[in-house]
Amino acid sequence: MSDELTLTPWAGPWPDDDPDATFKAEVADYNRLDPLHTLRGLSAHTGIPVGGLARYVLARFATTGSGGLLELGPAMVERLREPVRRAEEAGTDEARLAAYRELAGMLSWLAFPLDHPDSYP
Repeated sequence: MSDELTLTPWAGPWPDDDPDATFKAEVADYNRLDPLHTLRGLSAHTGIPVGGLARYVLARFATTGSGGLLELGPAMVERLREPVRRAEEAGTDEARLAAYRELAGMLSWLAFPLDHPDSYP
């Protein structure tokens, strides 16, 4: 396995009904930038080689999903996923709106300590 990587700009295309269309659109948007410009500047400032910084950035991004799962915990992820599952099973706009409202309530509850830090001793 080679550690060599070619940074190939990509802008699509993808079909309108692609289930990953939102992600692909985000990838295409970020591909307008040259990440090496930032990495070279950071390398010059810190003395860390560009390849070491690139490996760090990729590893950090690649593990954010599992890091988020560890922070929230599997039970909370399942609680957050359940309203979406029910709404998609129902397949109606009304069910999706109800899921949105339910998720908004859960997130409000989770964020309460962040919004009101003086609430807890």
